Amino acid sequence: MSHIQSSLIKKYNVAGPRYTSYPTVPYWDTSPTEAQWIEALSENLEKAEKESIGAALYVHIPFCESLCTYCGCNTRITRNHGVGLPYVDVVLKEWSLYLEKLGRSRIPLSELHLGGGTPTFLSSTELARLVDGLLKHADVQKDSEFSIEVDPRVTNEEQLQVLKSLGFRRISLGVQDFDPKVQEVVHRIQSEEQVRQVTERARSAGFESVNFDLIYGLPFQTLKSIENTMEVVARLRPDRIAFYGYAHVPWIKPSHRRFTEADLPSGDEKRALYELGRAILEKEGYHEIGMDHFALKSDSLWKATEGRSLHRNFMGYTSRKLTPLFGLGVSAIGDAWTAFAQNEKLLETYIDRVQKGEIPIHRGHLLNDEDLKLRRHILNLMTEFSTDWRSADLQTDYLKSVSARLAELSKDGLVSLKIERCEVTPLGHAFIRNICMAFDARLTRKAPDTELFSKTV
Repeated sequence: MSHIQSSLIKKYNVAGPRYTSYPTVPYWDTSPTEAQWIEALSENLEKAEKESIGAALYVHIPFCESLCTYCGCNTRITRNHGVGLPYVDVVLKEWSLYLEKLGRSRIPLSELHLGGGTPTFLSSTELARLVDGLLKHADVQKDSEFSIEVDPRVTNEEQLQVLKSLGFRRISLGVQDFDPKVQEVVHRIQSEEQVRQVTERARSAGFESVNFDLIYGLPFQTLKSIENTMEVVARLRPDRIAFYGYAHVPWIKPSHRRFTEADLPSGDEKRALYELGRAILEKEGYHEIGMDHFALKSDSLWKATEGRSLHRNFMGYTSRKLTPLFGLGVSAIGDAWTAFAQNEKLLETYIDRVQKGEIPIHRGHLLNDEDLKLRRHILNLMTEFSTDWRSADLQTDYLKSVSARLAELSKDGLVSLKIERCEVTPLGHAFIRNICMAFDARLTRKAPDTELFSKTV
């Protein structure tokens, strides 16, 4: 890594959001009532229907048999698989509550994603019951995409066959790292052969796109271990790759205290891991998509980048913008574009409220006019590495000072500034979160007085 990049990392490696939403969750301050949330969903759904687009649906399955110590997700650790079926029935009741309160018997659906936790904690029978129950009240669009996150250690061929029969064609495997020392400390021990089996079985079953989730910046990772991991990835040849930076937030996730800052790569070392991984992936024919994502040219994420339809939401990058996004299950987040709503985060509270016939909103946010405009700019930066505010419908008073906030970034060669336009340079890609922070009015006006975010680089 060059001296210039090293000095930039020292300068810009500060705490900052990942911008899966704007405003970011810590700055949500006007939670919608149930009636307001239903109204926002209804309006957004009607707009989507006029454009002949279906809704997106995310279902959170929180259960895992063991705890991965790097994890930042909402999970419930248990080996009691008897919890699966009752949970499925609660999720289906939540779905029926939405239908009832929206006054609809069916909803057009273009995207379904099962995440976790470990969705394949559920048996093939439970997965079928869940998906059949959801689709019974959905009009599946012809260009629909169904995807699922899986743990290679607990995913079997029967589950894959059932998922394929239900319409699933995309699968994401939690891999993270293949180095034994790293796997041991993060409590995620799985072999290349286990990952290979699930990958090959998924492809044989008819899955058209396989994603690997990888993480850099984990304890005890080295340039050599990243090189070895990428060699395995190259052999298995997934269609797309999410190569995330580890977010060390022990003040939020107690499991992160299993290791200390001394065990983690430093800012320079961490970025070097990413740069090496990226170089190997690019040599293997993968192309960088947005922040921390890569795809082969045959994959829809690359095609979306080429066609400028790439979108980013709470699930990461998707090949198109679909709203509303219904979030079902404990802690799931829904997005009606003008409003966000997150479900109760404690499993028992979530179940209790659904059983009472309530939409289990824990917190959320109603976006004001400024929020909506800045959301579009941050989304543009995250998906296209550029944005402009020349048209009146994209202007807001805050943007009058954004060029001044970008001046230092421009001086350092991270952005190119033109009249009411910002373009991220190739060097600036590594600092995209810092660039988005300049457009974050809420963060600018009220910096957090406690630790909220992970480091940006």
